[in-house]
Amino acid sequence: MTASLISLPLPAAGAVRKRVPKRVLPGFNLTLGYTLLYLSLIVLIPLSALVFKTFTLTWEQFWAAVASPRVVASYQLTFGASLVAALVNVVFGLLVAWVLVRYTFPGKKIVDALVDLPFALPTAVAGIALTALLADNGWVGQVLAPYGIQLAFNRNGIVIALIFIGLPFVVRTVQPVLEDIEKELEEAATCLGATRWQTFRHVIFPTIAPALLTGFAMAFARAIGEYGSVIFIAGNMPMVSEITPLIIIGKLEQYDYAGATAVAVVMLVFSFVLLLIINALQAWQRRRSGAAS
Repeated sequence: MTASLISLPLPAAGAVRKRVPKRVLPGFNLTLGYTLLYLSLIVLIPLSALVFKTFTLTWEQFWAAVASPRVVASYQLTFGASLVAALVNVVFGLLVAWVLVRYTFPGKKIVDALVDLPFALPTAVAGIALTALLADNGWVGQVLAPYGIQLAFNRNGIVIALIFIGLPFVVRTVQPVLEDIEKELEEAATCLGATRWQTFRHVIFPTIAPALLTGFAMAFARAIGEYGSVIFIAGNMPMVSEITPLIIIGKLEQYDYAGATAVAVVMLVFSFVLLLIINALQAWQRRRSGAAS
């Protein structure tokens, strides 16, 4: 038996073929081609047209379009209100996600569905609804008006509208991470004498921090370009409550296409830089979490 096994002919060197795992998608070249074509049609070509239209301006014309006092005031309001709204959404989005994951209560599915309401609701409808609630003659506004508190037609209304449209991004980003956290780690921390705050700080928060940063980035990016829900509640007073998207729309209505694209390019550059910073923070947080584990 041993001799017969030894005498068996060995396969030729070229006859041994490595098994190639079957892929659901086509090969790399075809997949990469489709990806680049899709990105070019949807992202790269529109953005390049935006930049090329801006190049029709001289440097003096470009600077006059993007650095006028009215436009600079709109930058400050847009980015400032978006930052405040995103920070508020990080806190309350985490609380909402925590309640939906960790607790069971009557009407939980309804609350979970209401979180997605800003996704499904047209932005104009959201702006009209918020204005009807927060105006001086609205349900909420008429209660606060006697105390001198105005939430509509000023910067407060802009922040509230941006919080409304940005909250689902944080909740839906953090919620699945909270669901995947191993309860054994929390139980082990409790057995070792950790308080609830220590358990959250040292066990839970490092796990959900990348998701919180992602939710913050998405909410912030969404708020920067928001127009429909803000336009009705902002008041749109130049130098006071005028957002940058409204400046762009105004230039387009005046057929100042180059000026509109110039302001849009500035917004694009600021947003891209901020997203790069947030992505770098996420990568640093992931490396730190991996080193700690």
